[in-house]
Parts: sequence; structure tokens; C-alpha cells
Amino acid sequence: MRILVANVNTTRSMTDSIAAQARSIAAPGTEIIGLTPRFGADSCEGNFESYLAAIAVMDRVVSYPDPFDAVIQAGYGEHGREGLQELLDVPVVDITEAAASTAMFLGHKYSVVTTLDRAVPLIEDRLKLAGLDARCASVRASGMAVLELEEEPERAVEAIIEQALLAVREDKAEVIVLGCGGMAGLDEQIRQRAGVPVVDGVAAAVTIAESLVRMRLSTSKVRTYAMPRPKTVIGWPLVGADVPATQ
Repeated sequence: MRILVANVNTTRSMTDSIAAQARSIAAPGTEIIGLTPRFGADSCEGNFESYLAAIAVMDRVVSYPDPFDAVIQAGYGEHGREGLQELLDVPVVDITEAAASTAMFLGHKYSVVTTLDRAVPLIEDRLKLAGLDARCASVRASGMAVLELEEEPERAVEAIIEQALLAVREDKAEVIVLGCGGMAGLDEQIRQRAGVPVVDGVAAAVTIAESLVRMRLSTSKVRTYAMPRPKTVIGWPLVGADVPATQ
């Protein structure tokens, strides 16, 4: 089984960290391929960067030359999952939905701890769109920028733990979700300090993707996620890719 794990930003070191976390949880025989977009921002922390990333991830995934069995979009609260589901005939799993749905098996309500406050509304909207907001106690910002997660890991962990403890104490959360792909691999440290289950979206997405592949299930192509109709698309960056659009 081969799973593509697509980072939403262009920071290759973050792609490597995300892929390493995916490999640590993957079952024997699952090959993890980390993908970095060819264009876009070095971190995604707002709507402009998120919409840009949606195009960049589609470009990178659809032009990948070898066969694959599933795709994980490794950006929390980012746009683009729906486009990938239209373009592909394999399962597409977004870490936002994977983490939140997993958290719902572990407690009555969950809280998300993310990066900057400006990302909170994007995450709230994505959870609402996915129908996962009813059991979300809160979305809290750690105040750490995405790139600071790598540059200042100790400070980042402390900031995340602080918000996780507040979520448990003040918001009555019973599970914490890490709301950024760049937080991959921090779950154990935070679990030990917060005293509640902590869900890493990348790990959750890998296990869900593997399960869908094993059950031979993929996105329904009836109506909502049917393949795009063939059209003339000007300036489409998917050059050379086998997509239902002409240049």
C-alpha cells in the first residue's frame, strides 16, 4: 500500500517531519511518500495561503508519476480536500476531519489547540462544514506561528500544553486535538502533561486511510465528488497531468 502525504506548505523540513510521523504509525507494508508543493507559501496561516495551498497540493498530487492507494492532506483547517476528492479515484483523508472524528471515539467533547489566533475561524469553519463541530468544546490558539514549531520546539510544546490544560479545565474538553500538521509527533509529550488523550491528525489520518484501502472503499463519484467535467481551463498549473481539463 502506498499513501501520499501532502504537506500544504513549501517547507521541506516540515514535510520530512510529517512523513516521519506518518511512517511511525503506519502498518508494515505501508509505504509513505511525503510531498512538498512546488509553489505556495512556506507556512499556511490564513485564507490566502490556504487557497493557494489547495491549488498547489492538487498540482503536486495529481502530477505524481507513480501509482498510489490513498492521499492525506496534511494541513489542519485548510481548503482543497474536496477538489482532490473530485480528481482522484482513491481515498482522500484530511487531517482536520481525521483528528476530530477520532477524538469523538475517546471522549464526550474535544478541543483543538492550533497555532495563531487568526487560524481559529478557519478551523471552526472547516469543522462545521464537516459536521464535526457539535462536540468541539473549543478551538484555542497557542500563539506560536507554524514555522516557530520547528524553530522553538520547547517553547512551542509549553504553549500548546498551557492551552490544552485550559481547554480541559475551562472548556470541559476530555480530548485534545493537535491543530497543525507541524505539531506531528508532539502528542506523547502533551498527553503526559495534560492527562487526557491527545490526537495527532497525521497519525489519525494514516490509520483511517489504511482502513479505507483495506476495505476497498473510496469517495463516492455520484453527484458531489463526481469527476470534473472536461473544460478548457486557462493557466491551470497541472501541466502534463492526466486531468479532465485541457490547457
